[in-house]
Amino acid sequence: MARPGAFATEDEQAPSAEEHVVVFRLGQEFYALDIQAVQEIVRIQPTTSIPGSEPWVEGITNLRGRVVPVIDLRRRCGVQAADHTSDSRVVVVGGTTGMVGLIVDAVTEVMRIPVDQIEAPGSIVSVPQNSYLRGIAKLEDRLVSLMDLDGVLPSREMGERDEAGQTETIARAA
Repeated sequence: MARPGAFATEDEQAPSAEEHVVVFRLGQEFYALDIQAVQEIVRIQPTTSIPGSEPWVEGITNLRGRVVPVIDLRRRCGVQAADHTSDSRVVVVGGTTGMVGLIVDAVTEVMRIPVDQIEAPGSIVSVPQNSYLRGIAKLEDRLVSLMDLDGVLPSREMGERDEAGQTETIARAA
């Protein structure tokens, strides 16, 4: 901050635009979600499977009295499956379908990324299977894929049918 009566420098006048994100790991790659979408981060919870659900739907869990659908983000993003470890976490997010848990290999940090370090994904990377990818952050030591939560989560609740008559299978959040 500038001293009273002194002129503020350009840096003090306009704070730089940045994104505040939660960074997590899937396999050896790093991903991030906007921190405002993240409600909490918890250890892996026991889940109850949902017969007929998408392969990436782990099931549902009871999170302090609320039934929350849980998605294995490795399977959802096409990352090779692996067993859960002591570092595995459930990132509980609020999306258009309600509260959902996302299983990740590890939550590594919370950080602010200047927008000038973020690029849009190229046309080769932007395919329908990667609709969740909204940008790539170029950090000093690694690349971080920024996820669009609406692209990760299904847009319909269980019981609604798509154009082909198939049922979307994710549990409704209670």
